[in-house]
Amino acid sequence: MFNRKEIEENLELFQHINIMKGNGTNMRIMDGFFEKVDYQNNTSILLHTNHEPENYTSHWHTAIELIMPVINKYTIIIGKTTYVLNEGDILIIPPGELHELIAPRTGERRILLFDFSLISNLRGFSNIITVFNQPRLIKESSAPDIYPQLQDLFDQITEEYNSKNTLREGAIYALIIQMFVLMGRKYMNTENLFPAVKQNKQKEYIEKFNMIFEYINNNYTDDISLEKIAGVAGFSKFHFSRLFKQFTDISFYDYLNQRRVKEAEKLLLNPNLSITEVAMRSGFSSISTFNRVFKNFKECTPTEFKNLYRRRNRSHNE
Repeated sequence: MFNRKEIEENLELFQHINIMKGNGTNMRIMDGFFEKVDYQNNTSILLHTNHEPENYTSHWHTAIELIMPVINKYTIIIGKTTYVLNEGDILIIPPGELHELIAPRTGERRILLFDFSLISNLRGFSNIITVFNQPRLIKESSAPDIYPQLQDLFDQITEEYNSKNTLREGAIYALIIQMFVLMGRKYMNTENLFPAVKQNKQKEYIEKFNMIFEYINNNYTDDISLEKIAGVAGFSKFHFSRLFKQFTDISFYDYLNQRRVKEAEKLLLNPNLSITEVAMRSGFSSISTFNRVFKNFKECTPTEFKNLYRRRNRSHNE
């Protein structure tokens, strides 16, 4: 584990990389902190077997990212958490998450990026978004029931990606769907989400929560009260609060603030936006609330976050 001072010192040593290369092809195209994933061969999938000792500076993208070290460890910093992956560990990074990658001098790791929107409309898959709204690290020791199958599917994806088979994009997405079905069944446990509710009602509740998450994602910048969102779902606010906590393992307001903070992170990277503008565009009604909530999630104030990344960006461009 790295402490914050060590992380910042290491990041000051990073070189600015506009185009990251691997295996003779352009892997990623950087525009400031936003990463435009350079999908290969007219697909929406990129799988990179990376051997480079280069560090990847702080960036975010709209793709879901899966990382699995094959040889040696690999370090990923996401917000206030540092993940040190051992060989075979699988880390899932959701879209829009600012993250930094620190490589050892030697090693190998697989980095898979893909467009989740192509499968997110499958029935029930909107539930998975709530499970992977935050990064999730899967180890053999923590998920022995599904880990061997996940590793095998990752191997099949790699083999298919490196082949010249026809319809390989469809084949890879079929394998990705199998991975997320395994993880969804384990971590969502939809059959027991609402143990006090009759089985025939559970399906109805899950459908309602799918609608709720879509509503929040489309309206998080508005003033959404607990009473209002409960009304959208057709529940009393007390009943809704209890069900929401059962479904997501966090409170409704924590979930809503988490979504707003993620948007604020991206906006804070824009040098032309003030802290007040970022707060308003992210859905916060006051600067004091924005500062308090942001610091609670990121362990620094919005101003400190903005200054930190401005300093890093200036250092990278010198």
